[in-house]
Amino acid sequence: MELIFLGTSAGVPTRSRNVTAILLDLKHPTRGGLWLFDCGEGTQHQLLHTSYHPGKVDKIFITHLHGDHLFGLPGLLCSRSMAGNANPLTIYGPAGIQEFVETTLRLSGSWTDYPLEVIEIAEGQVFDDGDYRVHAYPLNHPVECYGYRIEEHDKPGALNAAALRADGVMPGPLFQRLKLGETVTLDDGRVINGQDYLAPPQPGKKLAIFGDTAPCPSALRLAGGVDVMVHEATLEAAMEEKANSRGHSSTRQAARLAREAGVGKLIVTHVSSRYDVRGCESLLAECREVFPACELAEDFAQVSV
Repeated sequence: MELIFLGTSAGVPTRSRNVTAILLDLKHPTRGGLWLFDCGEGTQHQLLHTSYHPGKVDKIFITHLHGDHLFGLPGLLCSRSMAGNANPLTIYGPAGIQEFVETTLRLSGSWTDYPLEVIEIAEGQVFDDGDYRVHAYPLNHPVECYGYRIEEHDKPGALNAAALRADGVMPGPLFQRLKLGETVTLDDGRVINGQDYLAPPQPGKKLAIFGDTAPCPSALRLAGGVDVMVHEATLEAAMEEKANSRGHSSTRQAARLAREAGVGKLIVTHVSSRYDVRGCESLLAECREVFPACELAEDFAQVSV
């Protein structure tokens, strides 16, 4: 999986940062999968500076209904339709997302020429297709807000073909069934359990993408043990009280959560527009004092999971 940051600014865009949007390329070997997390104003413009096409996006996950995470959605939906794209699209988000989509399309005289489904979510699993599952966790923000935990299903272990041949089982159709862990009966009457010839499963990748939040009880469950955690760091540690009063986190709070959750890597984003390049360097330094495996996202940065 690979993350592409399309917007990393909090509240308003700056000359170098657009407002929040994150693209997730699943990079699945046999199927598509391009997911968008939040869609701030100008997201479709940001996409024009990448190799990704809006028509390839098949799922959009909205964390909350504040404008800097949402106001780019109507334009993206309409442009996708005007391009003649027929691929279905599903939007997930808090209560009110369906009304927002339907109202903006109706009042602007717009429509979509592709199948569009809008699903209003609550805490718990919101999606599972056998390859990936997504859970939503409630966060601490002035409006209903969620973070998403994306988990790749574990992959079956490799089949030990050499051991099978040593036991007199030659390559053929049975190998596929044994690869699936099935029990098969050979022509000579022997019963072979595929599980006995499989290496341990390969753990799937795990990713946590937080919406805006002050520290909250569900954060550890959302982030626990993930390979990559994406979390806001709107303000510096000295302004922690102000950040929390507005439903946001400081640099050190994001880093402490990463440490306590045992994540592999922390990517901080959603940076206040008050910070210039030097200010952002200071934010990153504060995070790394607590959790060294940290990066501060820039627009168009790509991060492998």
